[in-house]
Amino acid sequence: MELKNRRVIITGASRGLGAALARGLAAKGAKLLLVARNAGPLAEVARATNAHAVTVDVGAPGGALAIAAAAQALLGGVDVVIHNASVLGPVPLKGLLDTTDDELEAALEVNLLGPFRLTRALAGAMALKGRGVVVHVTSDAATNVYPTWGAYGVSKAGLEHLGRIWAAELEGRGVQFITFDPGGMDTKMHADAMPDADPATLARPAVVAERLIAQLEGSS
Repeated sequence: MELKNRRVIITGASRGLGAALARGLAAKGAKLLLVARNAGPLAEVARATNAHAVTVDVGAPGGALAIAAAAQALLGGVDVVIHNASVLGPVPLKGLLDTTDDELEAALEVNLLGPFRLTRALAGAMALKGRGVVVHVTSDAATNVYPTWGAYGVSKAGLEHLGRIWAAELEGRGVQFITFDPGGMDTKMHADAMPDADPATLARPAVVAERLIAQLEGSS
């Protein structure tokens, strides 16, 4: 895929991998709509990348429609959506016996329901024009069992299977679904989850962003 002038939504774009993707895709000439909950940091990334920005909680019930409407108004449509926004669940991490309903629901809202709602709002138009890419940023916690990572792991496992079902249902319609595991990165989220981890052992978001951008360029 030629990324120049492609219209791309990135959620969770105010820091970490989302911000690195914004910088990398801007350098490729993509037209960006950046989404995050924190207006100040998001505005800084938008200024640095000459991108549009919308302050929306992707986990909120009306968030997906607000993002889709903004994309139509500001970009004229969407070619690629990157579901990068994510939350850990309860922090410090704790076992399922100590996890409340509200804590599990909060992780599912952002990590699973948000991407479902936004894809549902966008994929029909992608299918009609026969072109589009949906990226689910996942984690090895989706397939590996890590005690105390329950809320996050369950939500990411659901996200991966959601992508497989979307792909099966839209097969032959020109919409491609990519599941991307960035691995351990030197981000605030990782530090919140594992405060004793050595940052030197973790990948830089910019390096991981290059991997995903290369995968997008290799997509049809």
